Amino acid sequence: MLAALTNALKVTGKQLDQIRIVVNGLGAAGTACCRILLAAGATHLLGCDKEGIILYGEAEQLRACRTDLRACLTRDRPTGMLHDALKGADVFIGLSVGNVVTAEDLDLMAPDRIVFALANPDPEIPPEVGTNHSTIFATGRSDYPNQINNALAFPGIFRGALDVQAAVINEAMKLAAAQAIAQVIPDNTLSEDYIIPSVFDKEVVARVARAVAAAARTSGVARRRAKGDAPTILE
Repeated sequence: MLAALTNALKVTGKQLDQIRIVVNGLGAAGTACCRILLAAGATHLLGCDKEGIILYGEAEQLRACRTDLRACLTRDRPTGMLHDALKGADVFIGLSVGNVVTAEDLDLMAPDRIVFALANPDPEIPPEVGTNHSTIFATGRSDYPNQINNALAFPGIFRGALDVQAAVINEAMKLAAAQAIAQVIPDNTLSEDYIIPSVFDKEVVARVARAVAAAARTSGVARRRAKGDAPTILE
């Protein structure tokens, strides 16, 4: 998701630290996406679930609790509904259920809106509708452009972690993986329908593995050093 958003922002000319993001669906996938968005530098983030807007606050406050983001959820004190959250938003990321967003909802968003409707098999809004009411539209499905699929990340992350015998897979390694996936696509070939590589792109795994291994070394969790590195004492 972060790789796709990184490239979508390049296409639309927007900056991560200046946009308004709405994440709908705060289960395991939704909270994980919120955590990595905050780690990457998002500053305005609202999280919605069936109760309404239940994740909100200043960016620094949310970043401080992102290791246990569920503790920040205010299910008993929602501040509005998804419809309200979408007003003026630049990005919608759906990790919920199908058909909970309408064309009228998307029209409340800011110009050049980015919509990731990732519920499967039925996205939060039908692709035929969503593509006509957004600048960039992505799903989790392979039969539409811009498939956001975690299979892009897993093989390379594990390969990179294993190559350096990483003690953990930490935040720095995840951010490096997202950046590596995004960079597979040259800037001059990015477009509204091409913001993320295919799961069959042979460059992805190797690039992600190298980036993850480097991030593991830099962040001090690698237990195997690269050739030419000075010995490192690890706890």
